[in-house]
Amino acid sequence: MKITTQEDAATRALKALEDSRASVRLRAALAVGSAPDPRFVGKLVERCAIEPEFFVREMLTWALTRHPESMTLPELIRAVRSQRAQARSQALHTLSKIGDRQVWPAITRELLTDADDEVARSAWRAAVLLVPEGAESALAVVLATQLGRGDRETQLSLSRALVALGEAIEPSVRAAAAGPDPRVRAHALATEHLLREPDTGFAFAIEEAKRVVALGPADPTGQ
Repeated sequence: MKITTQEDAATRALKALEDSRASVRLRAALAVGSAPDPRFVGKLVERCAIEPEFFVREMLTWALTRHPESMTLPELIRAVRSQRAQARSQALHTLSKIGDRQVWPAITRELLTDADDEVARSAWRAAVLLVPEGAESALAVVLATQLGRGDRETQLSLSRALVALGEAIEPSVRAAAAGPDPRVRAHALATEHLLREPDTGFAFAIEEAKRVVALGPADPTGQ
């Protein structure tokens, strides 16, 4: 009878993950994470791909981190290859939370340069956490190709990712700062500024960088 009760509870939890009410889905994800069960893994990953509420997605990710990596990692690696952008983004986010560097080969250049900003941002965050020792410079080269991309929030995400790699980014970012595109140059200069002075706000750094770019190479000091 005890087994039947456990099976009934699992069935109810899985069904609740599809409830129309976000509060019910949130409680279900909490319950699943509190009592890990291999039967939940596929459903959790599947739900991550379509869950509309941010706070529920975060609970789904937490629930996945509570399950054995031997079960979650294969499912998440499959999800990062999905045609659905949210599936890729949330799977990358969850991989970054798990933090197992054996999944590094799954963080491909295609993901780091994904056309969807949310996917790319998730890939950047995962990459700087999972990059193997000695591969930082190669990662910086790829990330630098994205300088100048997107809105202020996207640019801040990229700058933070680059700064997290430390001095390994300097050649790539310096080359971008010397390029012909004003938007790329400004973003690269702002990133360099943050690397040297991490306490400086990004808004200040980017505006200062834009000012330097506008002045042009003839008078970079503004005097």
